[in-house]
Amino acid sequence: MSYSSSPRRTGLPRSVLRWLQSLDLTFSPRHFCRDFSNGFLIAEIFSWYYPEDIPMHSFENGTSLTVKLSNWSQLGKFFAKRNLKPIRELIDGTIHCKPGAAEIFVQDIYTMLTNRRIKHIQDEEIDFTDRIYQDKLPMVARSTASRAIKSNIKLTEIMVEPNINRNRQKINAIINMHMQRRLREREENPERFNIKPTLGERAIRRPSVVSTFLSSTNLQRPVPVASVASTEIRGKMGVHFKTIQVKQAERLPFDVNLSVTSPGSYIKGL
Repeated sequence: MSYSSSPRRTGLPRSVLRWLQSLDLTFSPRHFCRDFSNGFLIAEIFSWYYPEDIPMHSFENGTSLTVKLSNWSQLGKFFAKRNLKPIRELIDGTIHCKPGAAEIFVQDIYTMLTNRRIKHIQDEEIDFTDRIYQDKLPMVARSTASRAIKSNIKLTEIMVEPNINRNRQKINAIINMHMQRRLREREENPERFNIKPTLGERAIRRPSVVSTFLSSTNLQRPVPVASVASTEIRGKMGVHFKTIQVKQAERLPFDVNLSVTSPGSYIKGL
C-alpha cells in the first residue's frame, strides 16, 4: 500500500548512483517509481551480469499493465533459475509505483550483484502506507477513511488481483489503521474533539480518614497475662477457661421432717 501524495524520498546513495551510471543503461532514470515499474531497466541491469540468461529483445519498454506483467514474468523465471530471492513486497511495490519501493529494490539489487553492503535510505521500518506522511500533517489536513482507501489501493492492484476477498482484506487493514490513528488523536487531544471527562475522572482522589489515622497511630493488641495461681485451659477456639473452687456448705447434724397440714401452716421442727 502507498500514498499518492506522499513526499518524495531522498535519492540513492552516491555509490549506487555511480554503479548505475557505469552500466550505460538505455536511458537514465529520473522518476524511479515510474521508470522501474515496467521492469525493463531491471532486466537491463541483470543483463550486464547474466547476458546469456536475459535476452533484451524479449523485453518491451511500455507503460501498460500487460507489458509490465510480461516483463516481470520473465524476470521471475530468471530469478528462479539463478536461485535469486528478491523480496516479493519490493517487487509488488515497484510494479504498482509505491513511493520508495523502487529505490530500495535497486539497493537490494546492488548488494546482490556486487556483494557490497550499504545503508538503506531510511532507518525506520519499511512500509508503503501513508502512516509516516499522515503523522507529519496537522489534524485538519489528514485523510478520512474513504480517502485513505482510495489513496492506498492502486487500480493496478485490483486489476492484477481481482479476488474480492483479498481486496476486502486490504480495505479492512486500511480502515483499522485509520481507526487506530483516530483513537490516538482523541487520546492526545481530547479538547479538540469535545470529550468531557467522566464523573470518576473529575472526582478528587483524597486519602481516607480511617487509613490516615491507622497509618499515623501504632495500635498494639493487648497481650493476655497468664495468672500463676490459676490454671488456664485453652480450648479449640482459643478461649481461655479458669477453674473456680466452690466451697460446699456443711450438712446439718439432724434430719429435717417436713409435714404440711394445711396451706399456710408452719414448718415444724425448725
